[in-house]
Amino acid sequence: MDVIDADAVLIGSGIKTRDHVADEQLMTQLMLDPTRQLIGAQCSGALLLEKLGLLKNIPVCTDLTTAPWVQETGVEVLNQAFYADQNIASSGGCLASSYLACWLIARTEGLDAAISAMHYVAPVGEKDAYVKAMLRNIGPYLE
Repeated sequence: MDVIDADAVLIGSGIKTRDHVADEQLMTQLMLDPTRQLIGAQCSGALLLEKLGLLKNIPVCTDLTTAPWVQETGVEVLNQAFYADQNIASSGGCLASSYLACWLIARTEGLDAAISAMHYVAPVGEKDAYVKAMLRNIGPYLE
């Protein structure tokens, strides 16, 4: 399956992200459509969202290393772990990637499925608190 045909696309992070963003050949292949796709980015993945023109007036969450690079592009960086605007979401910090996963599950399979999945993967002895924190972060951004 090509990324253009996917119902959802999650963009990760890494030390080569800025190199990938500068690769015009690669970037022209990433034809994402937030009108029909759920699109999420973790940490430096926010740079790809910006380069693809998907962040028109949409702030993002990202890691502290990437934040200045994103801000240089004129995009507002929020001091929080998760943010979503309609079909575009971002998370800041490696462990915040679970917020993207939970948001994606909630949007595609329903909130009960997201709660069940997060409860399953949550640390033993912290399951209820973990799910509660997860919902506190993504809840405001669910339709």
